[in-house]
Amino acid sequence: MYICIGKRQYISKHNQYEISAMTLQQMEYIVAVYRWRHFAKAAEECGVTQPTLSLMIQKLEAELGVKIFERSSQQVVPTDMGKMIVEQAWRVISRARRIKEMVSEAQESLSGNFSIGILPTIAPYLLPRFFPQMTARYPDLNIHVVEMQTTALMRALERGEIDAAIAVSLDGMDKMVQTPLFYEQFFAYVSRSSNLFSAKSVKAADLNGQMLWMLDEGHCLRDQLVKFCSLKSADKSKNTYRLGSIETYMRMVEAGLGMTFIPELAVEQLTLQQRELVRPFAIPIPTRQVVMLTLPSFVRKNILKLLTDTIQQAVPERMLKFNNTEQRV
Repeated sequence: MYICIGKRQYISKHNQYEISAMTLQQMEYIVAVYRWRHFAKAAEECGVTQPTLSLMIQKLEAELGVKIFERSSQQVVPTDMGKMIVEQAWRVISRARRIKEMVSEAQESLSGNFSIGILPTIAPYLLPRFFPQMTARYPDLNIHVVEMQTTALMRALERGEIDAAIAVSLDGMDKMVQTPLFYEQFFAYVSRSSNLFSAKSVKAADLNGQMLWMLDEGHCLRDQLVKFCSLKSADKSKNTYRLGSIETYMRMVEAGLGMTFIPELAVEQLTLQQRELVRPFAIPIPTRQVVMLTLPSFVRKNILKLLTDTIQQAVPERMLKFNNTEQRV
């Protein structure tokens, strides 16, 4: 029996077979194509030309003797075998990265690449508070931020696509490590034509019959508020609309239509004229806990502490504690 490096050939008395040497680079290429479903975008992410990426994947497919992707002019779709190969590649890449991360952590390094996923209902209000200052202070730390909904964040963490996620603490996150960041109240944002405009505060019962602008299904914020406000008929109500973002709904309210819900950090960004449309909720006040999610195997604790401390310093001090007038949603 003998072994040669490269294309490894194992020969025994009973059988003979070959195992192709799949490189980490090739694994990164197929994972990128799987994620983007597009060769040009995958090549851009990997920092190579499209012909180079395509050639390397074709070479791998030839060595393995299987098709990983079905290609057409419209789309790139993984084969059944391709899905299994990509899944294993994800795990190998994740473990290989962990070796480098362990070395960086031992050296207390605050440099290199770090990917963070963040909810779209948090990103526009939190990121401007700390991200520009942090990148200026730590130029050797390349932080990549991507917006995703909760389900996509959890999946990206498990697959090693991102290092950490800024999300809302929810049931079903037991497999993740949750590092508390802050607590954020919700406010009603009401149009001048609404009967709630004259109210000093808003109770859940006041929402019946209102024209509500709510996020589409799949947003945890929507699910939380529907549950808190007992909006059992929200899905069927003709007065409930589901279009896109909080900012879109705020513009609709400002134009004189209905009401919506906005998080506390959004209030901090409003002009004096916009603040005239803000109404607090009566006690108990709907409140969400914002956390940093990581896997139990996460090792870059120095960067995590840096991020956590920086974010907590960037939000009002009152938001760091949960008080008895609030109710978690």
